[in-house]
Amino acid sequence: MSRVYQNLGLPPEASPLMVVRTAIRRLHPDTLAVRSWREARKRYYRELLQAHAAAQLADQFPQPAEAG
Repeated sequence: MSRVYQNLGLPPEASPLMVVRTAIRRLHPDTLAVRSWREARKRYYRELLQAHAAAQLADQFPQPAEAG
Protein backbone atom coordinates (compact mmCIF):
# COMPACT_ATOMS: atom_id res chain seq x y z
CA MET A 1 0.00 0.00 0.00
CA SER A 2 1.19 3.50 -0.76
CA ARG A 3 2.89 5.28 2.12
CA VAL A 4 1.36 8.57 1.01
CA TYR A 5 -2.10 6.98 1.16
CA GLN A 6 -1.39 5.64 4.64
CA ASN A 7 -0.32 9.11 5.77
CA LEU A 8 -3.76 10.45 4.85
CA GLY A 9 -5.12 8.40 7.74
CA LEU A 10 -8.42 7.58 6.08
CA PRO A 11 -10.39 4.40 6.80
CA PRO A 12 -11.08 1.99 3.90
CA GLU A 13 -14.78 2.88 4.21
CA ALA A 14 -14.07 6.46 3.10
CA SER A 15 -15.46 7.51 -0.25
CA PRO A 16 -13.12 8.20 -3.18
CA LEU A 17 -14.23 11.84 -3.07
CA MET A 18 -13.12 12.09 0.55
CA VAL A 19 -9.71 10.68 -0.43
CA VAL A 20 -9.24 13.30 -3.15
CA ARG A 21 -10.49 16.15 -0.95
CA THR A 22 -8.13 15.16 1.86
CA ALA A 23 -5.21 14.92 -0.56
CA ILE A 24 -5.97 18.37 -1.97
CA ARG A 25 -6.10 19.85 1.54
CA ARG A 26 -2.70 18.36 2.33
CA LEU A 27 -1.03 19.96 -0.69
CA HIS A 28 0.59 23.36 -0.28
CA PRO A 29 -1.34 26.18 -2.03
CA ASP A 30 1.71 26.99 -4.15
CA THR A 31 1.70 23.41 -5.43
CA LEU A 32 -1.92 23.79 -6.47
CA ALA A 33 -1.22 27.12 -8.19
CA VAL A 34 1.47 25.84 -10.58
CA ARG A 35 -0.35 25.09 -13.81
CA SER A 36 2.49 23.06 -15.31
CA TRP A 37 2.21 20.53 -12.45
CA ARG A 38 -1.42 19.73 -13.25
CA GLU A 39 -0.66 16.38 -14.90
CA ALA A 40 1.56 15.38 -11.99
CA ARG A 41 -1.23 16.21 -9.53
CA LYS A 42 -3.70 14.14 -11.55
CA ARG A 43 -1.27 11.21 -11.51
CA TYR A 44 -0.87 11.66 -7.73
CA TYR A 45 -4.65 11.57 -7.23
CA ARG A 46 -5.00 8.50 -9.45
CA GLU A 47 -2.30 6.66 -7.48
CA LEU A 48 -4.04 7.54 -4.22
CA LEU A 49 -7.35 6.27 -5.54
CA GLN A 50 -5.72 3.01 -6.67
CA ALA A 51 -4.19 2.56 -3.22
CA HIS A 52 -7.59 3.30 -1.67
CA ALA A 53 -9.27 0.68 -3.86
CA ALA A 54 -6.60 -1.84 -2.83
CA ALA A 55 -7.19 -0.99 0.83
CA GLN A 56 -10.93 -1.49 0.38
CA LEU A 57 -10.34 -4.92 -1.21
CA ALA A 58 -7.95 -5.90 1.56
CA ASP A 59 -10.57 -4.85 4.10
CA GLN A 60 -13.28 -6.91 2.39
CA PHE A 61 -11.13 -10.00 1.90
CA PRO A 62 -8.59 -10.20 4.73
CA GLN A 63 -5.55 -12.36 4.04
CA PRO A 64 -5.14 -15.45 6.23
CA ALA A 65 -2.32 -15.28 8.74
CA GLU A 66 0.86 -16.97 7.61
CA ALA A 67 1.54 -20.32 9.21
CA GLY A 68 4.58 -20.41 11.14
